[in-house]
Amino acid sequence: MKNSPTAAYIHIPFCRRRCYYCDFAISVVGDKPLEDDSVMVSDYVSYLCQEIESVPRHTDNPLKTIFFGGGTPSLMPQKYLTKILKVLETNLQIAPDAEISIEIDPGTFDLTSLKGYLDLGINRFSLGVQSFESELLEICGRTHNLDDIYLSLDLIRQAQIKNFSLDLITGLPHQTLEQCQKSLLQAIEINPPHLSCYDLVLEPTTAFGKQYEPGTSPLPEDETTAQMYRSTQNLLSSAGYEHYEISNYAQKGYQCQHNRVYWQNQSYYGFGMSAASYFQQKRFNRPRTRKTYYEWVKRGALIDSEEISHNDYLLETLMLGLRLSEGILLTDLSQKFGEQITSKIVSSLDVFIRQKLVEVDYEPEADSTILPQKMARLKITDPEGFLLSNTILANLFDTFS
Repeated sequence: MKNSPTAAYIHIPFCRRRCYYCDFAISVVGDKPLEDDSVMVSDYVSYLCQEIESVPRHTDNPLKTIFFGGGTPSLMPQKYLTKILKVLETNLQIAPDAEISIEIDPGTFDLTSLKGYLDLGINRFSLGVQSFESELLEICGRTHNLDDIYLSLDLIRQAQIKNFSLDLITGLPHQTLEQCQKSLLQAIEINPPHLSCYDLVLEPTTAFGKQYEPGTSPLPEDETTAQMYRSTQNLLSSAGYEHYEISNYAQKGYQCQHNRVYWQNQSYYGFGMSAASYFQQKRFNRPRTRKTYYEWVKRGALIDSEEISHNDYLLETLMLGLRLSEGILLTDLSQKFGEQITSKIVSSLDVFIRQKLVEVDYEPEADSTILPQKMARLKITDPEGFLLSNTILANLFDTFS
């Protein structure tokens, strides 16, 4: 496959329970550990590998990033990760220096597990902390507590894992600004190379979505969540973290390369139930339950594609690219969509530019034959612009709808 994707997301659906904010496609397995002979896991991995094998083999573009997400991949016995990686290597090839990430939850792994992951070539770990407040963990329906978090961090240290990230959530029910800041300070003291700080999103199908209304008690008021965002940006930036994406911070050299594929609107594979692939401006979606996913694989994994119109491709490029603090290079926009469209984009954002929520940042000319404006980047300012990013993007969608 010429110009095939070099990124692959692998969906591992198993979770002990469903957290109250989660709307991902998962299979709840309870507190009992998943064993090597688990029929449920064995069947799922078998169908997953069949799907990977259904993709035409290629050798021109080996995978540069792989992301095991879910769900809770660290619940699954290691032998199944070994099998999946072998199938990926055989069918799609894996670059020697590939970033291979796995999501892990406190209380779901031990030192042997971590060393096993490292032996498999997994080199990036995302720990789902969510909060350093016991009561907030309980409110969220998390299965771990503070002791689990610190034990997990000690295991990461013992395994000498260098590239790991902590996930935090702000805007939780009953959460105060002081609690938010306390969690951030504890995270800074731990000194992870990467931090993801997400604002709570109320999805209608979740327990939180059915129970709460945005901006109403016990959820923090909108201004409080805005202050949480500003405080996060200030504390982490002061601690040496680069705010490289609207919800993500990294020390130098530790940005998540897999997620950058999404934000730069590049092609990627998605394997497993509910996963989506994106290739040649087409999106390919999988069924959301294990039963329907298995039936789909049995039929030959024939994917119904959703054609992305040129206009939707433009809007997705803007929506994703403007999440990055570096923004979008206007040269790239002009090459993809034409100079007239690029000028229209900048003009439509003029009101936000004047309000200093959006800026056109002129870079030094790399080539004296290139006009300065062609080297400019369109970006949303941090933090005030990011706080109003939905309004800014809505303006762009209105302009091009």
